Amino acid sequence: MSTEARLAIVRQGVTFFEEQLNTLSDAQLDEPSLLPDWSRRHVVAHVGYNALAIARLVSWAETGVEIPMYESRAVRDAEIVSGAALPADALRKLSMHAGMLLDSAWANLPEEKWSAEVQTAQGRTVPATETIWMRTRELWIHAVDLGTEAGFTDIPPGVLRRILEDIVAAWTTRGEHVGLQLAVTGGDGLVLGDRDAGDPLIVTGDLPALTQWASGRPGANVTSNRPGTPVAPRWL
Repeated sequence: MSTEARLAIVRQGVTFFEEQLNTLSDAQLDEPSLLPDWSRRHVVAHVGYNALAIARLVSWAETGVEIPMYESRAVRDAEIVSGAALPADALRKLSMHAGMLLDSAWANLPEEKWSAEVQTAQGRTVPATETIWMRTRELWIHAVDLGTEAGFTDIPPGVLRRILEDIVAAWTTRGEHVGLQLAVTGGDGLVLGDRDAGDPLIVTGDLPALTQWASGRPGANVTSNRPGTPVAPRWL
């Protein structure tokens, strides 16, 4: 996929997130999100500061001067708490203006710099092109986390599939995929996870439901070949 096509998808995600945010009154921002211990305010603050963090990686790619996404996990967490306490209007502007800054950074990145390597907050070394996907994932999934009427069925199938593949890859890196298979109904019959397991735990559902379940979000309509609905391994 070309860089322009990737940017088109992330910009759709910006629109989707802002549409969900704009359905919420200022008072509703104080209510819980779909993420444990986070209000909607925390989600909005995180999405805003995430844009600034990814912009730092774009600057790293452009200048060659190492600029980490965050100084530390503690600094990141404190930033989110502080942002969540902003007045509602300031919080909304943070989300919008930070996203605009990141988009500008991408637009001004020279073509030859897109292959420059940077490091994610998880310590992965990736080309600058990966920053587009990093932001895409955040926007689409956290738009749902705002707890409006939007759901995983509103996320484009290509985005869902890559999120699910990312999650399973994280499990595999930690060895938490052993004995677990995810069977996607419909489409091309995608199966992810431990393909070599002799007697696997198989979790079945359509792509939106399996992505919802695997990402740890509540209410996913999945089934399994064992009694009850299993709890997915942690994602990040």
